[in-house]
Amino acid sequence: MLNQLQLIPGALADIMASVADTQTLTIGDRYGLMAALLDDTLQEDERRAIDRILHAVRRGNVRLHS
Repeated sequence: MLNQLQLIPGALADIMASVADTQTLTIGDRYGLMAALLDDTLQEDERRAIDRILHAVRRGNVRLHS
C-alpha cells in the first residue's frame, strides 16, 4: 500500500515565512516542500517559491537544521 502525502492548506506560506525569518530549513519544512512538489495541483508561483528556497540552500543563505 502506498502512503499519500498531502500538504496542509497554507503550509507552504508558513514554511516560506519561517525560512525567511530564521534562515533555517527544518526536517518538517523539508517534508512539507516534498509533499508540495509531489502535489499535482501546485501553482506555478508556488513552484517558483520552492525553487527560490532551494536556491538559497545551495548558495548557503539558508541552513539545513535537523
